[in-house]
Amino acid sequence: MNGLPILLRTAGRSVILIGEGEAADAKRRLLERSGLTVVTDTDDARIAVVAVEDDAKARSTIDALKARGILINAVDRPADCDFTLPAIVDRSPILIAISTGGVSAGLAAAIRQRLEAILPAGVGRLAEGLGAARAELRRRFPDGGDRRRAIGAAIAAGGPLDPMVPHADDAVAQWLAGAAPVAGRVETIRLRSPDPDDLTLREARWLGQADRIHHTVDVPAAILDRARADAVRIAGPVPADPLPGLTIDLA
Repeated sequence: MNGLPILLRTAGRSVILIGEGEAADAKRRLLERSGLTVVTDTDDARIAVVAVEDDAKARSTIDALKARGILINAVDRPADCDFTLPAIVDRSPILIAISTGGVSAGLAAAIRQRLEAILPAGVGRLAEGLGAARAELRRRFPDGGDRRRAIGAAIAAGGPLDPMVPHADDAVAQWLAGAAPVAGRVETIRLRSPDPDDLTLREARWLGQADRIHHTVDVPAAILDRARADAVRIAGPVPADPLPGLTIDLA
């Protein structure tokens, strides 16, 4: 990765915006839409956007702000950026950010347009439904692992809450009425090459859903990186009596 994506809570925060013209106006619209208060300067701001075309003025502005410990996004100056502003697919409360690390804003925008076309408009309501059901989910599935696996199975491709298809507003309640713990299972992946792009779609999906991965010591890190960050990695064989959830036998 060329950076760490994070989501900044914007309510009550200020952002410094320096510059004029179309680029500055576009940044202002985005910043205000996110809930930030746009100012030309303030002591409590911790981030700033510089949209200045003149090289000398931009350099002095950036240097002055950085000297104060303020994180900078400098329009069309990727080498000076402490953070970038990605293209955004907004299905609030779901936000999908597409970033190229400042390399190509046009490419990020093109990907955003493709995602806009395939992501259902009502997927945000699905997220809100799951959020509203948090207490009932905890009651139904007291164990955190059971709860995560049940939700994972529901929102998987073809599941009762598949986020890529439209749902009624009461879809979460309907699913919860019959939801049960997910039975444990083992899936086997035998690598054809060290290149993660040679994984099949099914194998990549298994890795993304796995609770734990039993692997041989020669499995490349690039393959293991395709798994969930919190999936347990175990260098050794699958036990005769595997634990609940999805276990991957990878070699």
